[in-house]
Amino acid sequence: MQTVGIIGLGNAGGALARGLAGKVALVGYDTDPARRTALADIALDWAESPADVANRADAVLLSLPRPEFSRQVVAEIRDVASKPAIVIETSTITPKFARELAAACAESGIGFIDAAVAGGVQSMADAAVTFLVGGSQADFETAKPVLDLLAGQIHYLGPVGAGSGAKVVNNGVMHALMVVLIEAGAMAKKLEIPMDKMVEILGRPDGVMRPLQHRMRDRMMKGDYAGGMSVGNARKDSMLALETAQDYGVPLFATAAAHTPYEIAAQQGLAELDYAALAKLWEEWCDLDFAEPQRQ
Repeated sequence: MQTVGIIGLGNAGGALARGLAGKVALVGYDTDPARRTALADIALDWAESPADVANRADAVLLSLPRPEFSRQVVAEIRDVASKPAIVIETSTITPKFARELAAACAESGIGFIDAAVAGGVQSMADAAVTFLVGGSQADFETAKPVLDLLAGQIHYLGPVGAGSGAKVVNNGVMHALMVVLIEAGAMAKKLEIPMDKMVEILGRPDGVMRPLQHRMRDRMMKGDYAGGMSVGNARKDSMLALETAQDYGVPLFATAAAHTPYEIAAQQGLAELDYAALAKLWEEWCDLDFAEPQRQ
């Protein structure tokens, strides 16, 4: 890859440009003229349009604020005379949207991967990004020389949509967890528990990481729900949390919603199993199996 194009040079795209600066020839485009001033200190050749970028670049990175902008850009660049080998979508989009963009690129003989970025702007500028990648193996290999220039870690996850899907799932968990933690903090304050002590308690190895590392990895992925903290006991503890919040006038939204599956699981005869067995509800509802085949 001799020349890399970047379309969308806001905070994220500008940081990617800084991570690539001096490693490859860069050509870029942004609708905001002020971005030229902000990035004046790096070697970046400014193009007049997305099509101009695509005509001049071997690979094109997209870093755009809304999915419809990516659609417009792909529609513009797919018919240029000198097509790039690969479009690397780093914007946050849905898996369905990624597949739509990939199909549009494929019709013009352009490769496509969704390479969602996990990490902040500083990691991009420092070329220490974690990429979550979806796409064909061939397109991934085409894009990898560019990704390697920016990445601390690259997770190739499967077909188009897997990268953006992983980011959507990750962000959904983080945002929901933030609500739960705020609810926990409000309860701690009402109970006159020092916040730093509450953070320390939740941050222990058997605190907030326990459901991920033990319940999800060691139980759900193995289909092992025997023994352990039972659904029945977890249901009881959840009820105590709701009762305490009511006593102290703390509104619970995420925590209250999370209690419902415990009631359903108990009614479906799962009360004696480890509380990770709530996963069985989703296996039934979604017609899937969380247990991974055991490697020999």
